[in-house]
Amino acid sequence: MGLWNWDLRTGMVQGDDTLAQMFGDPPPGTERVPIEEWRSRTHPEDLLALDPPLIACLKGETEQFEVAQRIRHRDGHWIWGLWRGRVTERDAQGKCVALMGSFHDITERREAHERLQLAASVFTHAREGITITDTHGTIIEVNDTFTRITGYSREEAIGNNPRMLQSGRQGPDFYAAMWHSLTTDGHWTGEVWNRRKSGELFAEIITISAVRNLLGAVTHYVALFTDITSLKENERKLERIAHYDALTGLPNRVLLADRLQQAMARCQRRGHSLAVAFIDLDGFKAVNDLHGHEQGDGLLVALAQRLQSSLREGDTLSRMGGDEFVAVLSDLENTKDCEPVLERMLHAAADPVRLGDTLFQVSASIGVTLFPADGVEPDLLIRHADQAMYQAKQAGKNRYHLFDVEQDTAVKTQREEIARIRQALTAQEFVLYYQPKVNMRTGQVTGAEALIRWNHPERGLLAPAAFLPAMHNHAISIDVGDWVISTALRQMADWQAQGLDLPVSVNIDARHLQKEGFSLRLAALLAAQPQVPTSHLELEILETSALEDIALVSDIMRRCQAMGVRFALDDFGTGYSSLTYLKRLGAEVIKIDQSFVRDMQTDPDDLAIVRGVIGLAHAFHREVIAEGVETIAHGTALLRLGCEHAQGYGIARPMPASELPHWAQHWSPDRAWTAAVDATPR
Repeated sequence: MGLWNWDLRTGMVQGDDTLAQMFGDPPPGTERVPIEEWRSRTHPEDLLALDPPLIACLKGETEQFEVAQRIRHRDGHWIWGLWRGRVTERDAQGKCVALMGSFHDITERREAHERLQLAASVFTHAREGITITDTHGTIIEVNDTFTRITGYSREEAIGNNPRMLQSGRQGPDFYAAMWHSLTTDGHWTGEVWNRRKSGELFAEIITISAVRNLLGAVTHYVALFTDITSLKENERKLERIAHYDALTGLPNRVLLADRLQQAMARCQRRGHSLAVAFIDLDGFKAVNDLHGHEQGDGLLVALAQRLQSSLREGDTLSRMGGDEFVAVLSDLENTKDCEPVLERMLHAAADPVRLGDTLFQVSASIGVTLFPADGVEPDLLIRHADQAMYQAKQAGKNRYHLFDVEQDTAVKTQREEIARIRQALTAQEFVLYYQPKVNMRTGQVTGAEALIRWNHPERGLLAPAAFLPAMHNHAISIDVGDWVISTALRQMADWQAQGLDLPVSVNIDARHLQKEGFSLRLAALLAAQPQVPTSHLELEILETSALEDIALVSDIMRRCQAMGVRFALDDFGTGYSSLTYLKRLGAEVIKIDQSFVRDMQTDPDDLAIVRGVIGLAHAFHREVIAEGVETIAHGTALLRLGCEHAQGYGIARPMPASELPHWAQHWSPDRAWTAAVDATPR
C-alpha cells in the first residue's frame, strides 16, 4: 500500500517510496508533483468515477472518499488500484485545503473478479446447456439454456440426477461405457437421445468432463450439451432422399446395392442362396401416353405396394426408375423357394388397378438370377437379371425367365476369344500354310489349298480347329476371310515372280460369301494383284452352308465367275446332295469329303459314296478331287475309280509358302499309282 498527501493550496501531491515503486517512478518518492500529472495518468474512463466522490469531499459533504480506478504504470500498462482519502485540514471558512490517503494495488483481485464475471456470463448466456454435478451425480447447478432445452427449471433440476432426462433408447451397456471413459480418460463425448419434461424426445451431442482439485481428486462433473434434434431430422430426410425413391418410398439403387451386398455375405455365411429378380412392367408406356403421367405415377405407387406385399419378410423391393423394379429374395434354403414369390409378384402386377373411375391392367416380365450359382459381383447380378428379363419379354411377357449361367459363360468366352482374334489380325499373327493338289496320273502339281494357322506368341502354331469355331457366325470371320484371300493373292504373285504359276483355293465362310457387297470386295482384292489370273483363285464353299440359301449363293457365285473366279463344292456328300443342287450351284470342282475317302477300302458304303460322287462329277462335266489321301493305297483305289486329282497327307502335309516351290520341283507320283494308271482300262 502506498501513501500520499495533497496540498490543495499549492496543487502539489507527494507520494512515498512504496507508491513510487508501484507506479514505476524513480526514487525518491517524496518528490512533489502537480496534481494534473497524476490525473493525466488516470484512465479516461475512470476520471468520471473519481470526480463525484472527490468533489463531495472537497465541498464538505463528506470527510473521506473511496474509489477504484486504473493508473498508467511508467512502462505503459494499467494498474487497478483502490484510492482512499480523507480531509486533514480545512481553512476558517471550512474549505478543504489538505488531503491524505492510500493507494492499494488490486490488479490481481480485479482480474480475478473479471474472470469470475466472465465465467458467470458464459455460464448464463452459453448456447449450450450446462449441468454441474457432484461426484455422486447430483445436479448442483444448471444454466438458462439447460432449462430452455429440457423444459426443467433450475429449481426442478438442482438436487436431481441427470437420469431424469433418460429416454430409454440407450441401454445399460451404453452408460457403462460412458462411465468407464469418464473414470479412465476424465472425459466423454457422444450423442444421446434424452426426453424433455414434456415427454418429447430430443437428440443432443454432449461432452462430460471431470473437474479435479489441486490434489487431482475429482470434485465435480461438468456436462455441456447441444440440442441436435433438428440436425438429426434433416439428416434423416437427406438419408431418405439419398436412399429411397421419392415416388414410391421404396429403396433406390444406392440402398439396393448395400442391401444386396449384405444379403450376399449373409448367404455365404449360412450356405444359402438368394435370387435377384428384375421386374419390368408390360404395357405401362401406353398408360402414360393415354392417361398422362399423373395417372401413371398413381399406378406405379399402387403396383409398388402390391409387389412389396407379395414378398417375404426380409426381402427387398427397389425401384430402379421408370417402370423397373428389382427384388432381392434372400436366405433361400432351396433355389426353388423363390418360385412361389415370383408367381405372387406376377399375379400382383397383372391384377387390375382402379384409380378413380378408370381401371388399369398391366403385367410384368421378370428376369431372375441366383447367387452363388451366378457367382458375380452385385452389379453384374442385376445386369444378368436384366438380361433374363428381356428373354421373358421375348418369350411372350407376363412370365419369369431364369438366367442361364452356362450360356452366359459361353458368350463371354466367345467375346474374349473374338477380341483376341481381332488383336491377332491387327498384329499379323496369322499365317497361311499351303497343301499341294496333284494329278496322281500325270504327276503334275495342279494347285494348293490355303489353310490358315495362328502363330500364337504364347501357345505356338495353332491349327484352325483351335480358333475357327469361335468365329462361326461372327462378323470377324469376314475380316479374316478377306485377309486370307488378299494374302493368298499376294502369295501367288510372289510365286509367279519365282517362276511358279500355281492356282490357290481358299475356304470361304458362308456368312462371308453372303455378306452384301462380297463380289465388289472380291473385285477390289483381285484388282490389287493384276498380274495374277483371276482363274487362279478358287473359292471353296461347304455344300451344307451353300444349301441354306441356294438362290442367293448361286447368284453370288455367278457374279464372281463372271470375273473369272472358280468355285469348288467342299465336303461334297455330307449335306443333302441332289442333282438339282449340283446343277443350280454350278461349281467347277467337286471335292470328295475325306471322311469317305479315309474308310473307302474297309467300308462298302463309303466306297459306294466315293464311286457315286465321281460318277456325278463326270456326268455333269465337273472336275473332281479327293481329300484325305493318306496312303498310297488310297491313291491307287481312287485312280482305278477314275479320280486323278487328290490332296492329303499321303501326298504332302500343309507347308509354309516358302517351302512349296522346292517341293513342287521335286515331287513325283508313286510307282504304284503309275502302275494303277497303266492297269486302268481306257
